[in-house]
Amino acid sequence: MTTATESTSVDDVLSELDQARKRGPLQHIVIPPCPELLTRLQQAMAQAEPDLNEVARIATSDVAMSATLLRAANSPLYGAGQPVQTLGQAMNRLGLAQTAQVMTAFLARGAMRVNSPQLKRFWERAAKRAQAMSFMAERLPGVSADVAYTYGLFCHVGLPVMAQSVKGYLSTLVEAQARIDRSFVATENANHRTDHAVVGALVSRLWRLAPAVTAAVRLHHDLDAIGERSVDPDVHTLVAMGLLAEHLMRRHEGLEPDVDWHGHGEAAMAWLHVSDADLGTWHDELRESLDAL
Repeated sequence: MTTATESTSVDDVLSELDQARKRGPLQHIVIPPCPELLTRLQQAMAQAEPDLNEVARIATSDVAMSATLLRAANSPLYGAGQPVQTLGQAMNRLGLAQTAQVMTAFLARGAMRVNSPQLKRFWERAAKRAQAMSFMAERLPGVSADVAYTYGLFCHVGLPVMAQSVKGYLSTLVEAQARIDRSFVATENANHRTDHAVVGALVSRLWRLAPAVTAAVRLHHDLDAIGERSVDPDVHTLVAMGLLAEHLMRRHEGLEPDVDWHGHGEAAMAWLHVSDADLGTWHDELRESLDAL
């Protein structure tokens, strides 16, 4: 696969994925099919006027998903006042956008179950990242909260897919996390001729997520490219926001900044026009919603 400096536009990334799926190492990666209910939800939400009745029909078609929506609506983040008792009340309290986000996370988690100890907190962290992305999108001009949430949720989805379909990948995870002489994705590529950024982008491509999401998932470890003119601005923004989301999550968990933040946090903040004061405020404002997850 090419590097960010060689293939950076959204169209280039999509073409690269299609070619690798036909002739490269991605031929042997098993991608779980997109759930039918998620496809229906995407179609309903893509309309100029989203079909509320269709969203409700999708929500009621799965008892566990309905229960998840009720639990979300009654969580400390949204549960002011009397507890909601019906799906309609839950959807009204959450709002359409948040309802769709909860449903998307539920369906993605069901399609890609994580059983390995190395990834036991995968979906919890994905939900936190998506929440942080959506929060920031509401405070940054020109950023879709839905697109930001989707990127946060699917950013690292290549990890469980590779764990399920690539022999020896769980050992690679342990090695990649321990090595200090090369990057995480360099270890993946050395052992398997591909990495979770590429595989995650393929999931996004096959599940028909927004093209900018697919490109950002593909490039989320090519952090040296932040600010390069050859990269589409929307993709830059998602990747930079993702780096901030990871940093805010680590602060929330009491962890020190990671190597990616030390190396590229300043560039990401400059691209987004975010100050240290903004980060401090956002950390405080996000605490309750991250606690709830």
